[in-house]
Amino acid sequence: MTSLIACVAAVLISQSSLALSIPPSQVDEQRVYWGNTDNFDKPAEVDYKAVVVATPEYQEMKKKKVEKGTAKYWILLNSASERALRVIAAVAKESEFDLVVDRGFMAALEPPIEANDITEGVLKSIEK
Repeated sequence: MTSLIACVAAVLISQSSLALSIPPSQVDEQRVYWGNTDNFDKPAEVDYKAVVVATPEYQEMKKKKVEKGTAKYWILLNSASERALRVIAAVAKESEFDLVVDRGFMAALEPPIEANDITEGVLKSIEK
């Protein structure tokens, strides 16, 4: 009986530590912001557009009414995107998420994978 309990416990422990992965045919690299789609345990999702819009660079662009398509526009948009990615990565590391993707990406997979939404935490970190 003791060996049966030990066997069941070993199976449960090994199942709880199985890594997830996204089939290569379903990976959209444009929607993966942090981590490795081949091997993850704790996925998260984020509203990337909301994060970019919240950056100081994007706010400056709007405040100064920088004309779309100009060099200044692209420089500020690139800076906003880079800041967004840095903050997403920092929040992911701090919260121990090993994959962060665009909101809705995981739900659209076949089969769907559940992910925590970290948008609020990322937005709070942008404001700091």
